[in-house]
Amino acid sequence: MKMKQALAALAATSLVATPVVAQAATAQAARTASPVEDAENIRGGWVIPVIAIVAVLLGILAITSGGDDDLPTSP
Repeated sequence: MKMKQALAALAATSLVATPVVAQAATAQAARTASPVEDAENIRGGWVIPVIAIVAVLLGILAITSGGDDDLPTSP
């Protein structure tokens, strides 16, 4: 029984200590800036919004379609 308690305590300690150790490791690393030479040259894309709109419209169409073909028929 003591072995189970010891393993449970070790597991709990490791779950608590892991994020603290990870945060301490990243805090010591020197942060460098990214180059921003052409940062203002970003253009908005139109392909992804068009695909999203088409997907939403097709989803609405699939939900609201009157496909009564799969309804059971009663005598």
